[in-house]
Amino acid sequence: MQDKQPGSFDQDVRNAATRVEEELQRLIRYMNDEVVPDVRKHSSSALRSAADGLRSLAEKMDDRRP
Repeated sequence: MQDKQPGSFDQDVRNAATRVEEELQRLIRYMNDEVVPDVRKHSSSALRSAADGLRSLAEKMDDRRP
C-alpha cells in the first residue's frame, strides 16, 4: 500500500464529488435534450389517438339516440 500525503484522501473525495456533479449535469442534459422531448412527442400522439377514439365513440352514441 502506498503512503499518501496528508490531505490526499480529502482531495480524492473532492475530486470524486466533482466528477459525480459533472456526470449528474451530463445526465440532466441528456434527459432534457433526448428523453423529455421524445416522451412529450409520444404522449401527445397517444392523447390524439385517444381523442379520436372518444370522438368516434361519441358519434356512435349520437347515432343510436332515438
